[in-house]
Amino acid sequence: MIKKIIFTLSFLVTITVFAQKKNDKDAVTDVAEKLRLAMMSGDKSSLESLILPELTYGHSGGHIDDATEFVDKLVSKKSDFVTIDITNQNVNIVGNTAIVRHHFYATTADFGKAPGDVTLDILLVWVKVKNDWKLLARQAVKSKKKK
Repeated sequence: MIKKIIFTLSFLVTITVFAQKKNDKDAVTDVAEKLRLAMMSGDKSSLESLILPELTYGHSGGHIDDATEFVDKLVSKKSDFVTIDITNQNVNIVGNTAIVRHHFYATTADFGKAPGDVTLDILLVWVKVKNDWKLLARQAVKSKKKK
């Protein structure tokens, strides 16, 4: 009888852990999409709601923005994403941290200039704070892949 109870409890714990991981993956996928949309809109409150104050945002050219720079560049249209397409996204959950990798193709109009194209591979690090996922770090590298 005790073996049956232990087996049942172990089974329930396993199902709960896997269900939580799936729910977290879905939540991270959703918040990554919200970030994509906020980067295109340049909406300050949307951007700020998705990031931690400790954000480190690495560009493919080597410059690193803090949270304030990241938001200010998008709000002022110094960095202006007309379109952002994300493909080949992979989400891995480790405890309260999510590691997201994806291919990023965007059309830009920085400073109101004629559109340019950027093709990058991105690493995002999200941290679960209470029930919300917040962006802690981002690093981009130039990619040779096309969309």
